[in-house]
Amino acid sequence: MDIVIAIVAALAGLGVGALGGYYGRRVLSRRTNEAAKQEAARILEQAKEQERALLIEAKEEALRVRSAAETEIKERRAEIQRTERRLAGREESLEHRSGNLDRRERKLTEQEKELEEHQKQVEALKGQELQRLESIAGLSAAEAKAMLMRRAEEDIQHDLALRYRDHEEKVRSEANEKARNIIGQAIQRLASEVVSEATVTTVPLPNDDMKGRLIGREGRNIRAIEKATGVDLIVDDTPEAVTVSCFDPIRREIARLSLVKLMADGRIHPTRIEETVAKAEKEVWDTVWKAGDEAVFDTSVRGLNPELVKLLGRLKYRFSYGENVLQHSIEVAHLAGAMAAELGANVKTAKMGGLLHDIGKALTHEVEGPHAEIGAETATKHGVPPAICATIAEHHSDNMTSVESFLVAAADAISAARPGSRKDTVENYIKRLQALEEVGRGFGGVEKCYAIQAGREMRVLVKPEEVDDVAANKMALDIVKKIEETLVYPGQIKVTVIRESRAVEFAR
Repeated sequence: MDIVIAIVAALAGLGVGALGGYYGRRVLSRRTNEAAKQEAARILEQAKEQERALLIEAKEEALRVRSAAETEIKERRAEIQRTERRLAGREESLEHRSGNLDRRERKLTEQEKELEEHQKQVEALKGQELQRLESIAGLSAAEAKAMLMRRAEEDIQHDLALRYRDHEEKVRSEANEKARNIIGQAIQRLASEVVSEATVTTVPLPNDDMKGRLIGREGRNIRAIEKATGVDLIVDDTPEAVTVSCFDPIRREIARLSLVKLMADGRIHPTRIEETVAKAEKEVWDTVWKAGDEAVFDTSVRGLNPELVKLLGRLKYRFSYGENVLQHSIEVAHLAGAMAAELGANVKTAKMGGLLHDIGKALTHEVEGPHAEIGAETATKHGVPPAICATIAEHHSDNMTSVESFLVAAADAISAARPGSRKDTVENYIKRLQALEEVGRGFGGVEKCYAIQAGREMRVLVKPEEVDDVAANKMALDIVKKIEETLVYPGQIKVTVIRESRAVEFAR
């Protein structure tokens, strides 16, 4: 029908167009009116013939469309029927499966009930067995669980301790090897002389008559010497010698030099004594300044305040167990600088810290306190950088804040411990070892105590039935604290507390 309507519309459009053209031509030319009518009639006839042809074609097309639609409908109906049959089959299958599932569900429900009953029986048996175990072991379940947890924790801690120990030994071995190489190279590069100097306390006399001249009439000469130098001049029965006693090594050196000059000059009276002491004092201080300046030059340390250079020079007359403190400071500076260069640390800080680490010993007779603290405060007052002051303050401390502090402390220990660096009398050596052993024996539970390694290590054997492992660790710390508080010693002392248990039986 749509096609027919379209055809009719087309025909109508053609008619309208023809009529329009007709009227147009009539208006344009009246003379062609008749011709136009004839032409219009002919066109109309043709249009009618075309209309009839189009109608026939439209009907045929409509028949074909209808036939195709009917065929498609039949195919769809057949497909729908097949689909319905398949759905019906599936529905039957689902109903069958639903029945099977219902049966399985009922079976599972029954099995669950049986399992619940078995579970209850198992729980009841478990409770009975738990009660039996508790009665046999004498422990509740919570206590047994706590015991197992403790054992598990102990096993885990033991395994961790073993692993930590293995790793620590490995790291310590590698670190020790590297440290030995660095220290060996540093020591090899620095060859110091063996100490042969000693603190001068006596002045030799050409004869015993000189003692009387030094004392003078009614003791006026000896009083003038003591007043001018600030020392105690001891004249005793020692043949051809007098003793100079003073805590200040500078004043003691001035007194010694003055006595030597007076005896060489021969004129000994109060006025001459004052003049000689003034000259000797000037010579000593010139020597002090020169010694400090040479130390700074030898170590290539720059930028020191002149007062610090002067204090360094004063160390020329200070000795520790026979070791000259100024030479020791120079040696420590070289060692610390060499090790710092090997490790990539600050060589300037290590070298200056090593040179100034014992600067406080030049003032210990004037200022109270440990020489490390005195030295750090003095260096701070004279504009030394904080990093270097820290190495001075920490070279005898366990809490160090920089690599350079460790290097200065290590160099200090190396210089003091090398063969020939220090010397001591046998009596003082024995007294120091005895005092060290008495400190260890003063603690409860100690069985034996030995000072070894020339007093640098102490081993304490404790009774295992009285001291456990924790108490042994605490005892080591307490012994170290008591040694630091009560004894005077060079370097450091290693304390080892040994706790050993033995079970001995005899087969008969």
